[in-house]
Amino acid sequence: MRLREQTRADHASAQGTAYFDALLAGRLDRAGYAALAAQLFFVYETLEAAAEAMRDDPVAGAFVFDELHRVPALRADLAHLLGADWEARIAPGESTSEYRDRLREAAFTWPAGFVAHHYTRYLGDLSGGQIMRQSLQQAYGLTDAGTSFYSFAGVRPGAFKKHYRELLDEAPWDAVEQDRFVDEISLAYRLNVALVDEVGRAVLPPESGEEAA
Repeated sequence: MRLREQTRADHASAQGTAYFDALLAGRLDRAGYAALAAQLFFVYETLEAAAEAMRDDPVAGAFVFDELHRVPALRADLAHLLGADWEARIAPGESTSEYRDRLREAAFTWPAGFVAHHYTRYLGDLSGGQIMRQSLQQAYGLTDAGTSFYSFAGVRPGAFKKHYRELLDEAPWDAVEQDRFVDEISLAYRLNVALVDEVGRAVLPPESGEEAA
């Protein structure tokens, strides 16, 4: 409850962006949608490498769930959206590179740091995934191919999130470490906002940004 309350404003800022407004309204083309998937691929590639590094940690290891991993889904989506040569056609943006740098600093050796970034991405994906998937399929004429990032086969979101919050409550962090954990989540939200904003600047027509402003 403390985590929710102290990061409420950060969470709200991560949801309200001009890019997502345009995406869900169907005002972008498939390339505009693929631009976000490409940047998320680089983020999840790093985050899931951190999961391997943390797998045997007595605390962080409890948060490594293979069924959540998104890299295989992103690979499939990008191949569908951009073609077989998709890897040669994408590169991390400046904000994505900064995000990955922070993951390398915080998520590979600091258990609470790993969990902070894991929580920010995966619970967000689970919370809004089904709605995003349906909206994208309708707006861009996609099926499961192209939207598999938002599909978590075999995972019941409500039960999973309840279990995840129980793990957070049980984490043996003192007050100082809890404060660091909450601060890292706030930073993770800001990094996500910066990534999406950069994608938006690249793919939105100028008038979209002006209208949103």
